Amino acid sequence: MESSSLIRDGVDRDRMLDMDQRLVPVRRLSFAVLAGALLASGPWIGWWTLIPLAFAGLLFGLADLLIPSMRRPEYAIFAAWAASEVIIAASVAVSGEAGLAMLSWLAIPMVTLVARFSDRGIAIGASITVVLLFAVGFGVNSGAVTANPTLLIAPLALVLAVTIFSVALMHSDAEHRSRAVLDPLTAMLNRTALEGRSQELAEQSAITGQPVGMIVADVDRFKQVNDSLGHAMGDAVLRHVAYVIRKQLRAFDLAYRIGGEEFLILLPGAEEEECRAVAEQIRAAIEAESIEGVSVTISCGVGGSKLGTAFEYEAVFTECDAALYEAKDRGRNRVCGMAEPLAPTVI
Repeated sequence: MESSSLIRDGVDRDRMLDMDQRLVPVRRLSFAVLAGALLASGPWIGWWTLIPLAFAGLLFGLADLLIPSMRRPEYAIFAAWAASEVIIAASVAVSGEAGLAMLSWLAIPMVTLVARFSDRGIAIGASITVVLLFAVGFGVNSGAVTANPTLLIAPLALVLAVTIFSVALMHSDAEHRSRAVLDPLTAMLNRTALEGRSQELAEQSAITGQPVGMIVADVDRFKQVNDSLGHAMGDAVLRHVAYVIRKQLRAFDLAYRIGGEEFLILLPGAEEEECRAVAEQIRAAIEAESIEGVSVTISCGVGGSKLGTAFEYEAVFTECDAALYEAKDRGRNRVCGMAEPLAPTVI
């Protein structure tokens, strides 16, 4: 997965999507707190302020719907976040001088911005917030702000302080989480991350009945690469395969390195035929790109839970692992499932 103006690389995008899912219940709670504050402030600023808050909730809901189908979901997430800041600023502006105290609310979304995005996105978001703060402060009543600069200084300091502290905390959290759940060689998620995600998918599928697909892939004749070309080349091959795999996946698919040259991919919402298509796309892409003149191929076993049944990781993995061995026995460089296997070029 390539970088963008908001995300440095595919690893950052995976972390953003993971954190976005974790923030959903927190976001709902914060919206409830804001709604309560607006209700309590109604006699002074009016009840209409609940309308922009409801609109912000709808925007986040729309972003949640768009994310699974987007190649670069960070733009939908950032757009919803920026809209929430604009809505807060607009609400303060329309409330007039009585609402200037609510400028400090612009600091609240900064916490969620820092939790999701890397330094690029944080810098862009912080700049938008500061511009909105000055625009509203001077636009509502420049005379009052000039006479009492603390009306602007206090919320500005709060926004910057919240951002600085949040960045420090998130960098520390990201460093420790990365050590715990990322494979240092390929930057792919590892078995620790897989355990948590597979449990989440099992719980979700038990409720929704949505299928969960799985691909288990293994680099063909990898030992020969290590033995004949050295471990440095072997490491380069693994990094290359990991990179190609990530490029072929949807935003919400997740890939893991689960062994020396073995990878596992989870595809939420995909049945076996779609898993076969994705696995074949990955197989073909890896076969088409040599690494430093070395040709590389992979074999894949595919499987998954059925529509309307709960996802059971161990059962599906056993099925995919057996299909992977079938692919190896049939000559490698192919995709097999428990049903009739596909038969691309054999080497």
